[in-house]
Amino acid sequence: MATHSPGAAVGRRALLAAGAGAALALAVSGPARAVTDRAPFGPFGSPGARHGSRTLYVHPGGLGDHTTVQGAVSASGTGFTIVVAPGVYREVVTVGEDLAGLTLIGAGRDPRDTVIVYDNAAGTLKPDGSGTYGTSGSATTTVRAAGFTARRITFANDWLRADHPEISGTQAVAVKVSGDRSAFHHCRFLGHQDTLYADSPSVSTVARQFFSHCYAEGDVDFVFGRGRAVFEHCRFHTLARDVDFTPKGMVFAPSTARDNPYGYLAVRCRISSGAQDGAYKLSRPWVPSSDPTAWPSLVVRDSVIGPGIDAVQPYTNMRDAYPWQEQRFAEYRNSGPGARVIVPENRPQLTAVQARSATREVYLGDWAPWRNAG
Repeated sequence: MATHSPGAAVGRRALLAAGAGAALALAVSGPARAVTDRAPFGPFGSPGARHGSRTLYVHPGGLGDHTTVQGAVSASGTGFTIVVAPGVYREVVTVGEDLAGLTLIGAGRDPRDTVIVYDNAAGTLKPDGSGTYGTSGSATTTVRAAGFTARRITFANDWLRADHPEISGTQAVAVKVSGDRSAFHHCRFLGHQDTLYADSPSVSTVARQFFSHCYAEGDVDFVFGRGRAVFEHCRFHTLARDVDFTPKGMVFAPSTARDNPYGYLAVRCRISSGAQDGAYKLSRPWVPSSDPTAWPSLVVRDSVIGPGIDAVQPYTNMRDAYPWQEQRFAEYRNSGPGARVIVPENRPQLTAVQARSATREVYLGDWAPWRNAG
């Protein structure tokens, strides 16, 4: 996606360390327990694993079956559950197509307790010298499996522009998810540019995703892709940027395939900001070179939009050839200073009849992940 000028670092690594440090110390030094009804972590490994259970335990101090998340993923199979002890796991994780129904659970009471983080960017050189990672390859966690579920996990990419002024490819993805029926409950997504990549395997394939009570932060296009994704009771936070231009960034950049009737739906969400009033746009359309017929779709409804969003012109273009006015962008019954309708033609609104189709039930069809959102 488009590259912007480097901004100031915001202390991402310090933030991650503060969020998980106390929990990690307890997990390593004390008699840690998984916050589930399953067997606790113990000095001889997890009883479940020894007796052929489909549950694996990850503990950084060696009290579980594996010390890394990827180690557990690689040892798992279809329908497995992986319980991850509190800690900061600096690694790249990939959940392949063969691991349908995998569940990843943070054992802490708060998603800040369990963090999966790495620092590749699109322009980072691969160790083998074969080129750079590109946007998709920069992801800390990649989920291709269908039926994936994550609970109480922080997914982060702490690559910072200020640390790498020589790199122009500043996209740095925390999670790329393309599997159908993928659900994230009480999770956090931390990054700067292109934080959360909610996508599908191909232009012709629909991938449904559900995000419940999640938090995502970033600056440029930090929720993007062609997935059919519902965000419910989520918070989107725009970061401060020490740059002299506006907009400083955009929250959403959908790239919905033309044949897909539904793209992104944000309902009962909140958009907050660490930047000055009006510094950010709500969205811009992404029409990638790989799909020049894309028809981006976004509906934000029944949500609170803070003053960080430009209420006069909440949308902008990524490329002039694909003006936002020709995309499927709309809002309905939003509130807050960033939701004011100042120039009606700049803020398309659904009618009450149209809003009946902008629901999680319509977008997700026969899949109802909110029934297991607790």
